Amino acid sequence: MTSIAANLQAVRARIAAACAAAGRPADAVQLLAVSKTWPAAGVREAAAAGQRAFGENYVQEAVDKAAELTGLQLDWHFIGPLQSNKTRPVAEGFAWVHSVDRLKVAERLAAQRPHGMPPLQACIQVNVSGEASKSGCAPDQAAALAHAVAALPGLRLRGLMAIPEPSDDSRLQRSRFALLRQLRDRLNAEGLGLDTLSMGMSEDLEAAIMEGATIVRVGTAIFGKRD
Repeated sequence: MTSIAANLQAVRARIAAACAAAGRPADAVQLLAVSKTWPAAGVREAAAAGQRAFGENYVQEAVDKAAELTGLQLDWHFIGPLQSNKTRPVAEGFAWVHSVDRLKVAERLAAQRPHGMPPLQACIQVNVSGEASKSGCAPDQAAALAHAVAALPGLRLRGLMAIPEPSDDSRLQRSRFALLRQLRDRLNAEGLGLDTLSMGMSEDLEAAIMEGATIVRVGTAIFGKRD
């Protein structure tokens, strides 16, 4: 077993244990392997171990990697900040985008999604910790953006995404994730059928799962620490 395969097995075990602790079925949470900065060979190893969904932060790197791995039938998720002048490759080549934080980006993605492809699955990124360095709309702006995005053709609004500040305080971790869950619940009460909370990474996936995460984005625990 390769180290990546062993790491995947360990992460899946963590997810299963966290789901059990939260009283949720193990299949309630999808693992998204974050392969940014790692070569295609690492993705190929993870795919050989059964992983199909991969997250990328940088448009050109992701496009090149996907081209090198054509034929593996992988699901590519774009999870990084997205400039409006770089939306076309994401609209044309990805299954998901997690980082929609303004209407202009969503409108361009919708217009550039090729006819005949399934709708681009989208999440709105919310800045739950209020950090100036973080992308994402403010929580009080999320409702207006969500309703506008939900009305666009070519996109299917699935839910919300967040990247809280790093912390070893499990109570703080859970409070940030709870804010996103509560926001999702309010939007659903307003008529949006959102089923996705993309939250939790290598260091805090347990807290995220306790608060209802449906996708956890894990890189370091699978591929190792980046330089």
